[in-house]
Amino acid sequence: MKTFIFPLVVAMAMTGCKKQAAPAKAAPVTGPFTGQELAQFAALEPIDAHAHAFQSDPVFYDMLNRLNLHMVSILVYNDEGPGYPHIQDEIDNGWKFVAGSDGRAVFCTSFDPYKWNQPGFAARANRQLNKDFDRGAVAVKIWKNVGMEIKDAKGNYLLPDNPVFAPIYKDIAAHNKTLIAHLAEPDSSWKALDPASPDYTYYRDHPMWHMYGKPAAASKQQILAARDHLVEMNPGLRVIGAHLGSMESDFKGLGERLDRYPNFAVDMAARMPYVMMLPRAEAIAFITRYQDKLLYATDNEFGAGDKGDAAAISWEDIYARDWRFLATNDTVEYNGRTYAGLALPEPILKKIFHDNAVKWIPGVLGKEK
Repeated sequence: MKTFIFPLVVAMAMTGCKKQAAPAKAAPVTGPFTGQELAQFAALEPIDAHAHAFQSDPVFYDMLNRLNLHMVSILVYNDEGPGYPHIQDEIDNGWKFVAGSDGRAVFCTSFDPYKWNQPGFAARANRQLNKDFDRGAVAVKIWKNVGMEIKDAKGNYLLPDNPVFAPIYKDIAAHNKTLIAHLAEPDSSWKALDPASPDYTYYRDHPMWHMYGKPAAASKQQILAARDHLVEMNPGLRVIGAHLGSMESDFKGLGERLDRYPNFAVDMAARMPYVMMLPRAEAIAFITRYQDKLLYATDNEFGAGDKGDAAAISWEDIYARDWRFLATNDTVEYNGRTYAGLALPEPILKKIFHDNAVKWIPGVLGKEK
């Protein structure tokens, strides 16, 4: 794994934190929260800023209540889903889940990018988004099919800074909502399949998102440059780069973006393994320096056909593992490898698990903050 160098001494000096020695290796701690751990986790009033739940289930709702957990349930609209091309069906399912959550969940809506070249595209998208804003939607998702799937008549990939999207970004900002941008993918999408990669099984099982060898595919650098351009051209729009902004293998470059753009933050959804693989001191330094721009998130899914009791168990195991890694000195396990916990101080944990979501996604607790 590539080693990334961060301004560790500067970061620690900025916050008054002392460099922490890595704990001795120990057996990994696995499974659900203990009673004491749950009390500490719940006290943070945790918010999962990026998850996908579209099925109502009392056991699942009980899990949210027991963990004192709030969540942003995000609509991903794509042509792989069973609801395609009926985006409204997907939206309705999202609202049903939110309605049954007793205020634990809020909704992030989306629009249909496949109609980007049809007359009236932006106006039609805005009308649909505004209906969801009126119902309480807190954010809008733009997904990786922009940049990695949709093409124009000449075979060029549609990029997120294309002018057709400009009125949509402007309208999202005017409504004080947040854009959650999953643009690009890990580097391994553009490389040959490698069983050692954390993303190997995903690209093995979802070859349409494996860009390696695809003719005329937009490079990751092109997509991220377009993402940066849209952030720069819309200074009044809050943009959260999903999945560490797809820069999970370039923490130095990610830090440069977080420094450069005051309206840009990132969530950690499905990218905690990349933080784990960093040298421990560098992970602490990075999180410490950017503690105001990192949102805890998982990318957990609960959809049609999933069992509420099984989902509740698997979701809690992920929350417990991530909390132990960020909050304690425990050894945690991922994909057969073990990692020492970071034991971050409570003020930083409160920001990552709660405060930053409240700041970057107004209304995330079900009411304006």
